[in-house]
Amino acid sequence: MFHMGWFLTTGFGVYGWNQPWSGNVRSDVGRPDLFVDTATSLERAGFDYLMFEDSSVLPDVFRGSFESSVRGGQAVRFDPMPLMPLVAQATSRIGIVATAATTFYPPFLAARLYQTLDHLTDGRIGINLVTASPHAAAQNYGLEKHVEHDLRYEMADEWMQAVDALWGSWETGALQMDESTGVFADHTKIHHVDFEGRFYRTRGPLNTPPGPQGRPVICQAGGSPAGRNLGATHADTIISAVVGVDAMKAYRDDISERLLAVGRKPSDVKVLFLVAPILADTDAEAQEKRDRMRAAQAANIEGNLAAMSYFTSMDFSKFDLDAPLPDLSENNGHQSTMADFARSGKTLREIAANHRTIESIELCGTTETVAGQMAEAMEHAGGDGFLIASPVTRKNVAEIADGLAPVLRRKGLIRSGYDYAHFRDNLLAF
Repeated sequence: MFHMGWFLTTGFGVYGWNQPWSGNVRSDVGRPDLFVDTATSLERAGFDYLMFEDSSVLPDVFRGSFESSVRGGQAVRFDPMPLMPLVAQATSRIGIVATAATTFYPPFLAARLYQTLDHLTDGRIGINLVTASPHAAAQNYGLEKHVEHDLRYEMADEWMQAVDALWGSWETGALQMDESTGVFADHTKIHHVDFEGRFYRTRGPLNTPPGPQGRPVICQAGGSPAGRNLGATHADTIISAVVGVDAMKAYRDDISERLLAVGRKPSDVKVLFLVAPILADTDAEAQEKRDRMRAAQAANIEGNLAAMSYFTSMDFSKFDLDAPLPDLSENNGHQSTMADFARSGKTLREIAANHRTIESIELCGTTETVAGQMAEAMEHAGGDGFLIASPVTRKNVAEIADGLAPVLRRKGLIRSGYDYAHFRDNLLAF
């Protein structure tokens, strides 16, 4: 069996507002209904978790304008934290992961917030660690520019050490709630943290009792060596967008080696690969649908360049469209992605025309066909599952939850139910 999740690529944002099956457009903007409906559907399908991406910047990198960010609404975000209890209230088992930028959240604030959310979700919260990359995001938090790429990951490692120390500031058994003695908590089992590192310091302890999980689930996505090391050291689940089954296998093997190097077992971390299934009643119809989507994507050169500008913090309008893209892998954003672009030897126009957000392998066909493709890829790669990265529309969710998932379950590829009440326990069940 393998695990399943859904990566909400624009977080608690604007989804499908101009597409069919988007529902009542205005009622979905800034409202919980679409996301609550998605969570209940995916829980019925046996998914492990939903992961809400987030960003705190409205990009104006491309041509120095906000136009590309707001015209289609893709860069519009709401803070996902208040949404988490609403999603949890409508569900009972599925994990809920909200993104926090380690560079901008003080460790004490993050530790207390996620410990509170662990209580409010009955032990089903997770934290997606990101370091953020745009300089504009850093400037929103008072910095002149963002911290250099590898240094951000050093900071994130120390940040996790501080947060872990705060989560451990109440010993097991500290919470008494003994009505006969009137003791709520045993003060002798609650300790200062007095954490002092190179980047962070915090006194502790938390004034919040430990949550049901003790430590919320840690999710991380990193393609660079620094990102992979961070995931291997701290994560419970890692997201990968490498392309092709051989690259998937190499990634899983690499993470396993890094886990062993830090004293952990490969089974301690579940690696999920990003996919965006294209489904239809026949394989031919699915392929036609794919071709239409690719043609529309290829024609949208400007939109693709704007997206590439966003995740690299480089204005691609300044480069020659018909010249090979120079090696920009030393940018302060997504270095592994830029290195892949440079190695391709393609012109910027060719890269933009074929740019798709995230997809490790192509999944296209009927539910039976796609289920077979997933099984074959996972058997070869030796990973732990897939993270759907399709846009969240009611049609896409229904196709996966009520179309693909039952076929996967019938083939014994995904869970038929949840064995445990808490997120981490279900994640580590197999």
